[in-house]
Amino acid sequence: MATSNDLLIKQRSVIEFLAAEGCSAENIHAKMKTVYGEMCIPDCVVHKWVRIFKGEDPERQFCVIASVRVGPFPHRTRLIERKLSA
Repeated sequence: MATSNDLLIKQRSVIEFLAAEGCSAENIHAKMKTVYGEMCIPDCVVHKWVRIFKGEDPERQFCVIASVRVGPFPHRTRLIERKLSA
């Protein structure tokens, strides 16, 4: 079984690929929700990563370095991010 960090990295890769293909954040999240179900990252995170990958949000260039489980629910996580060096 994949850990939450493995799942986060996989989902981030999916977002990066589909954003490069020109998919909208809404379409990406809908596709991911179908595949990952309750384990899918929130739509606001998908929107943020799509903006970053498309270069539309240069002030928010972050790299997710970990995902920490919040509370007893495995699908509730908090993303730990680090600003990318310029």
